[in-house]
Amino acid sequence: MNRIPAAPLILGLAGLIPFVWGALTYLNPALADWGLRAFGPRFIGPYVQLFYGSVILSFMSGVLWGFATKTSGTQAAVGYTLSVIPALWAFFMTGGGPVSAGLNLMFGFGGLLILDFAFHRWGLTPSWWMRLRILLTTVVLACLAVGVFL
Repeated sequence: MNRIPAAPLILGLAGLIPFVWGALTYLNPALADWGLRAFGPRFIGPYVQLFYGSVILSFMSGVLWGFATKTSGTQAAVGYTLSVIPALWAFFMTGGGPVSAGLNLMFGFGGLLILDFAFHRWGLTPSWWMRLRILLTTVVLACLAVGVFL
């Protein structure tokens, strides 16, 4: 079965909201002003993307850790080791201002996709995993690029 089940698809798409919202408030000053008044400065522009992106990279470390539990021996050790990289990347690489943090998050999400592929190739993920991850990662990278390159 390669079709993405409804629950992961809907939750994954909902998880894109902070990234899309951040890009929209970066591109639209009127929306940013409204968001600033309604939610505060932490929840607009690249700032919501950076904070949320760090949380999601850390969350995905936990997901990969869960996949690593499906194996044993050396492969398990490698899986557990690789699974902590996204969280450590978020922790160490998201300081230094919004542009460098955004760029580092872009590298982090790109690297995460490579790790997703490795776990998928090892047969540890559902068959639909890469379809979901490519979709979500594409949107995340496009949204982060707004704050980094514009």
